[in-house]
Amino acid sequence: MDSDMHKILVLNGPNLNLLGTRQPEVYGNETLAMLEKRCIDHGTALRLSVECEQTNHEGALLDALHGARGVYAGIILNAGAYTHTSVALMDAIYSIELPTVEVHLSNIHAREEFRHRSYISRAAIGQICGFGTQGYLMALDALKTHLTKDDAG
Repeated sequence: MDSDMHKILVLNGPNLNLLGTRQPEVYGNETLAMLEKRCIDHGTALRLSVECEQTNHEGALLDALHGARGVYAGIILNAGAYTHTSVALMDAIYSIELPTVEVHLSNIHAREEFRHRSYISRAAIGQICGFGTQGYLMALDALKTHLTKDDAG
């Protein structure tokens, strides 16, 4: 890895391990492995080093966020259903002080009412939703722009 290459953590929460098989009409046919490869490849093209993790456990998401401080330059987070319930994840994002982009495959604002509230968005630098797996690549683009702006400033 080049010394000027930023490291990015792509962190996926509950049920994302079922991508490609769980409700493909909502979440698409691409598997998590396929998505992770696309993220790593797109990151390489942007001169970003991308690492991916997935867990179904809220505490493990918190541990991954805490462990990211001092290791990664930014985070892309799809917290799944924890988006709508976890004050702890919001607090962790505030605490680690890393730019975080919230991503959702579906448009959470066009779905059930309970999905319209995101605790994550309060702490994130932005939210991308409704573009399927392409949203992750958009998030990488956004983080690259954000980090490059910070480097120049």
